[in-house]
Amino acid sequence: MCEHGIVNGHQFEKRVKRLGQRTGKPVRFESHGKGSHGRLYFGDRFTTLKDRKKELGRGLLKAMCTQLGIRPDEL
Repeated sequence: MCEHGIVNGHQFEKRVKRLGQRTGKPVRFESHGKGSHGRLYFGDRFTTLKDRKKELGRGLLKAMCTQLGIRPDEL
């Protein structure tokens, strides 16, 4: 991860995509409605990614990883 475990939404998406390439799982982002909200899919699991420019706190990052079925240290 990065220092203090804090990344923004874009960095999180990029790291999940790299993990998908390493593990052979498909990763995609689907926009929903206005703005930058959307779903980030990792295999058959997904999490909601809000503003990709804003930082994700440690708790939110952990929750999103749990939803995707990955550990934060895998990123």
